Amino acid sequence: MTDKLLEIKNLKQHFNIGKPNMVKAVDGVSFDIYRGETLGLVGESGCGKSTTGRSIIRLYDATDGQVLFNGEDVHGKKSAKELKKFNRKMQMIFQDPYASLNPRMTVSDIIAEGIDIHGLAKDKKERMEKVYALLETVGLNKEHANRYPHEFSGGQRQRIGIARALAVDPDFIIADEPISALDVSIQAQVVNLMKKLQREKGLTYLFIAHDLSMVKYISDRIGVMYFGKLVELATADDLYNNPMHPYTQSLLSAIPLPDPETERTRKRKSYDPKSHNYGDNEKLEMREIAPGHFVYCSEKEEKQYKAQYIK
Repeated sequence: MTDKLLEIKNLKQHFNIGKPNMVKAVDGVSFDIYRGETLGLVGESGCGKSTTGRSIIRLYDATDGQVLFNGEDVHGKKSAKELKKFNRKMQMIFQDPYASLNPRMTVSDIIAEGIDIHGLAKDKKERMEKVYALLETVGLNKEHANRYPHEFSGGQRQRIGIARALAVDPDFIIADEPISALDVSIQAQVVNLMKKLQREKGLTYLFIAHDLSMVKYISDRIGVMYFGKLVELATADDLYNNPMHPYTQSLLSAIPLPDPETERTRKRKSYDPKSHNYGDNEKLEMREIAPGHFVYCSEKEEKQYKAQYIK
């Protein structure tokens, strides 16, 4: 993969909650997303993964760093026209399908909001044809167009949210924990729909979640965040087979297994950030342990990780 769609360089998002307190929600995160891939971003609640997504799409103005989309700086000074063009190419699917849909709007108006803003339909007939097509694309039907959000289940509402994101024909979609509020039986349906749409439309995803098993299923590569830092980044298979950072190991050890006997005897790993025992002068940065596998560590740890890595 060589065609970079998105480049995040030293992204920082700090919130001042009153002197002298400063919350470093995202603190110097860097990664690339290639055209047509899904990058999963995982970590515990409060680690900064959702803030990263919101900063990328400019729901928050970044404290520092760069977000380059197709080579253009997202957070640079932009005219209203430039922002409108950017907003069409980058869309977001939100975590809560109940709160993210306006209860006073019909489904057709919710989906067509982007179509109206960007002038993508020449008349009302074409507008409704686009809405019907989008409903069909996400597994709903045109009879749903005149209903209101409260008439739908959580899974159906999330499909409406996906249709709304697709309405402006974006290149890149940030999915911010799109399945966490759904029943387990519905989660797989929504993820399979997203994979199908990606194949058909050539979409690129940033898939934010805390469910590592589902992230592995949908992602090409996975980044692990801990307290505002990206601590590991690798292909999905490599991250699961060769977790290097102790925090990644602790996350993977917490995934329940379907075998009760194995679960009963399995030991979970806890992560203590003090266990690293860094010296005062040790520089911490993302270092390449193996091709495409990066870990946030010191030079001393890099040598240890390389020795432990299973080829």
